[in-house]
Amino acid sequence: MNDESQKDKLRKHFARRVTTQARVVLDGWQKIGDAGVESALFRTDFEMATDKLVRYAQRFEMNDHASAGQQLAELLTQWPENEGLPKALIDPLNAAIDALSRTTQRRTDHYESDNPRLYRRTPVYIALTKPDIAGRLIKQLEFFGFRACAFDNADALMAACALNKPETILMDIGFGGDSHSGIETVERLQERHETPIPIIFISYEDGSIETRLRASRCGGEEYFYPAVDPGQLIEKIETYTHGNTVEPYRVLVLDDSRAQAKFMEMVLRKAGMTAHIITDPMQIIHALEQFCPEIIILDMYMPGCTGMEIARVIRQQDRFHSVPIIYLSAEDDVSKQLHAMSLGGDDFLTKPIDPKHLVATIHNRGRRARSLLALMIRDSLTGLYNHTHTLNLLEQEISKAKQTRHPLCFAMMDIDYFKKVNDTFGHPIGDRVLRSLSMFLKQRLRKTDHIGRYGGEEFAIILPDTHESDALALLNEIRERFSELQQPAGGHEFRVTFSCGIASWNGSPMDNAQSLCERADRALYQAKADGRNTVVPATLEHDLPLAAQAGSRVT
Repeated sequence: MNDESQKDKLRKHFARRVTTQARVVLDGWQKIGDAGVESALFRTDFEMATDKLVRYAQRFEMNDHASAGQQLAELLTQWPENEGLPKALIDPLNAAIDALSRTTQRRTDHYESDNPRLYRRTPVYIALTKPDIAGRLIKQLEFFGFRACAFDNADALMAACALNKPETILMDIGFGGDSHSGIETVERLQERHETPIPIIFISYEDGSIETRLRASRCGGEEYFYPAVDPGQLIEKIETYTHGNTVEPYRVLVLDDSRAQAKFMEMVLRKAGMTAHIITDPMQIIHALEQFCPEIIILDMYMPGCTGMEIARVIRQQDRFHSVPIIYLSAEDDVSKQLHAMSLGGDDFLTKPIDPKHLVATIHNRGRRARSLLALMIRDSLTGLYNHTHTLNLLEQEISKAKQTRHPLCFAMMDIDYFKKVNDTFGHPIGDRVLRSLSMFLKQRLRKTDHIGRYGGEEFAIILPDTHESDALALLNEIRERFSELQQPAGGHEFRVTFSCGIASWNGSPMDNAQSLCERADRALYQAKADGRNTVVPATLEHDLPLAAQAGSRVT
């Protein structure tokens, strides 16, 4: 490696340090917002983090970060020590934080129309009788991108919920001192909110049916008795966070009546669904290809063909074999309805259509279809895409990249010494490690990125609209943070690392999914050969030994 490339590598390394410190500052600002009247408790830490950011940014000549940090530092001089945050400073500080947040984005995040996801999440509240466990949980949750706050009394928890409704609450049944005081607190809390807060209850002493029923009635989604380790709790907390918002159903409607089709479109969109309307049955193939519907609604009788004939054509395509088809017709003969459904349909709605009935039918069919699809395309342990679907998604993203001429990266990662983890701590703990990495990746990647479990302890990531340098910086940051995460194993804790290889799509017609996989796999092998716990781009691959070319794997 020549001097210039060495300097470039150093610059990128220091840039990551500045970016990481910037995110510490952003996280500190969120803690101040969560603390409300007790914001003074976090002032000193926030000021120190800001000062450190300015020094790093100036030293490494990252002017945008230095400017945003200096603006924050100047505003903080107006915040008196040991006092709450003055109202006059809130808006100026928010503006400075927004400026810092924009400089901290990945370059390719600007392709997204949404605001940056980092450090914008609503909080998770912890109400446990054991402060040491609460502290450990908060540290673990922060690693996974959650904001978490612990409380030691019910009044403080109630006040915090009034200011900022949490994503979920982890509640000890005995929080407050009495055997069921935690449940009593939740009962009072839920009365103040129109929509209930998801509650995860834990209990050290009471697992009776009476207590469980009471907990369930006040919004308890989970009840752990005896209490479980932090890893399992974090997995459950992740389930009830807003990061798992449900995507709207994609509904294709084929009806030769334009007025009826427009009415259906209005009803579906009001219900929050994405509707695509066609009135010519001869356009069905094109609509299926372009829209990829999750649910199809067909008029039974149309000029030139029937809905049953269209359903048979749709079912001839394997990828639409399990998509629910709902017929629309004024036909009220039950035997004819049943016959129509036997030819590829799943449900039958009679005209005139009741909007509530239509929406309820689509929700019911859509939920079931998504559940079945998840079983087919997702890994049962981690919830990530399986090997086959990951490769299908890679082919789709390559096709999009060819059309848009946007960059694309594909990464493969492998947990280091995973066999040793299984041998030392057992396979259940090994499974926990796999789930923790999958959750870690989901929290730190965009919705437009695709994450798959490639096999065993190997993962694959598709990064659309991402240059190789950005992918390298991002995955290095994830690698560094994940290596700091403590993995619980009974009374012990340990850390694990991963190695990663990145391949960038080069725009060539010959650069297909298979070639990208091969180049990423070779780069991953090189990362293993270089000592593990590192990220290697395919452009920096060394001459590999014959064993690597033959597909050997170092674990």
